[in-house]
Amino acid sequence: MKRSRVLCLGACIATGILSCRTAHTPPRSATDIGSPSRAQTLGAAEYTGDRRPAVFPAAWPFKAGQRAVFGTHAMVASDAPLAGDAGIEIMRQGGNAVDAAVAVGFALAVVYPEAGNIGGGGYMVIHMADGRAAALDYREIAPIAATRNMYIDAEGNLTDKSIVGPLASGVPGAVAGLTSALAKFGTMPLAQVMAPAIRYADEGFIVDSAFARTISANARLLEEFPGKDVFLPGGTAVAPGARLRQPALAQTLRRIAERGAGGFYRGSTAEAIADEMRRAGGIITMEDLARYQPVWREPVRSTYRGYTLLTMPPSSSGGVTITETLNILEGYDSLPRFGSARYAHLLGAAYQRAFVDRNSQLADPAFYPVPVGKLTEKEYASQLRASIPAMHATPTADVERSMESLRASERPKSGHEGTETTHYSVVDAAGNAVATTTTLNALFGSGVYVSTAGFFLNDEMDDFAAQPGKPNMFGLVQGEANAIQPGKRMLSAMSPTIVLDRDGSLLLVVGSRGGPRIITSTSQVILNVLDNHMILSDAMSAPRLHHQSLPDTLRIERNGVEPVVLDSLRAMGYAISWTSGIGLVNAIMKVPGGYEGMSDPRSSGQPVAW
Repeated sequence: MKRSRVLCLGACIATGILSCRTAHTPPRSATDIGSPSRAQTLGAAEYTGDRRPAVFPAAWPFKAGQRAVFGTHAMVASDAPLAGDAGIEIMRQGGNAVDAAVAVGFALAVVYPEAGNIGGGGYMVIHMADGRAAALDYREIAPIAATRNMYIDAEGNLTDKSIVGPLASGVPGAVAGLTSALAKFGTMPLAQVMAPAIRYADEGFIVDSAFARTISANARLLEEFPGKDVFLPGGTAVAPGARLRQPALAQTLRRIAERGAGGFYRGSTAEAIADEMRRAGGIITMEDLARYQPVWREPVRSTYRGYTLLTMPPSSSGGVTITETLNILEGYDSLPRFGSARYAHLLGAAYQRAFVDRNSQLADPAFYPVPVGKLTEKEYASQLRASIPAMHATPTADVERSMESLRASERPKSGHEGTETTHYSVVDAAGNAVATTTTLNALFGSGVYVSTAGFFLNDEMDDFAAQPGKPNMFGLVQGEANAIQPGKRMLSAMSPTIVLDRDGSLLLVVGSRGGPRIITSTSQVILNVLDNHMILSDAMSAPRLHHQSLPDTLRIERNGVEPVVLDSLRAMGYAISWTSGIGLVNAIMKVPGGYEGMSDPRSSGQPVAW
């Protein structure tokens, strides 16, 4: 089944679009907040201040100078415009960015069920206009009954049970995370911010052709579980133009709205999850659910050329890996010309070294001594930078050997993450900002659907090192640091990030989906804004590259470099692999008079402005 799920994803991205939702015409809800937030805020691209026109390769499908959505008051950039509507609706009612982010999160569980969720988990980075900042870890955890070798068969081979079916699910954290964020930084009652999501589930929304294609592409998975009755009525995918109602999910959301997190982790919803686990052969129990708690952490705070980055600490690997990469690059007085062979070389080499640490040093800090301070030091980055040759590639095996001497101790290799996350960015009129990345892991998670409660459960257990020392389906090598243990958070690449200007004011809210490519796509948008002086639309549309140390390959988006650059990189010793897409970013940037919002042109997202 794992192979068929990979093939399904391959079919979705074969044309260069990373999401099955290649278009999205959002339905209007019963409480229509008005389409001007999308239609009347588009302005021509403006190159102001030090922003410069970008130059892309001739064959690159996206053109520079495209228009971005502009808003004077507030902005939501997400993969589902109807969820963005929910956030803007809440801010129009007087809510702040955190209120809106919680509304968006619950709405995504209804209108974007392949990745938006209440059966998964995620991370949130918050920066309030008064200077307060926080990072919220609501990653899933391994159930109490989880064991180290639970996915290994009698012959020692890894089975598909870590990605499909009831054993694939970790204890969900999404509801605990969203309600905790609202309690700490929000201003509105939970029932008020959840009202749009409940309305969408009750009254339904019109299925567009893109969502119908997503269902069709995953029919083999969905038909194995009770969700087929909702998404494959009569054995076929819901048709474009149909109204999809989810009454069981509406009732679940009402219980949460009335009782908070207790409406999910205790009572009838928890019983429904436990019953489905018992019926299908899973191991999540009522005790697992009752024990779950999100964790408030200090953001990874770093500087880059005078700007300040706030990003996610472990159990996410994203913030540390982005920081380490940027620290390496900061040591160059300026980066080479965007699109040049030397630019690609320096980025690829920096990612290669940062991912060696990512894959060996990072895990859940409650279970493993993660050296965050060491990995984010400028001096450590200087040592790594000194190992980068001027004009040729370094084999990853040589990089690993040279880096061993720089560490206090060597850590076993670990970690990976599935590609079907979803990221959203939110900013309000006061300058409060939220970056949130949430996931079920694969599309529709494990496929397990809690029919009496109306939602999918994740397959996040596949993010553990189910078979230490062997490469996973994404090519990352797993190991002891990220081995399965009860109560442990699995490693993640999710990288919600907020960038502050040199004066400490908000500049950029950014994050991505795409497994380990989250790290490279998010950081390249940041580099495009800060180093390459691009406007937001160009920063998002620009070609991307990716290196994750193993496999030892420099991945480049198809047609993302000129042929002469490709020849130069090969002459440097790089093994090159074309790829159809690296990440799907949703970002907001502060500009004179308001905010610009941009959803990745590689996918179907669309910002909603006020």
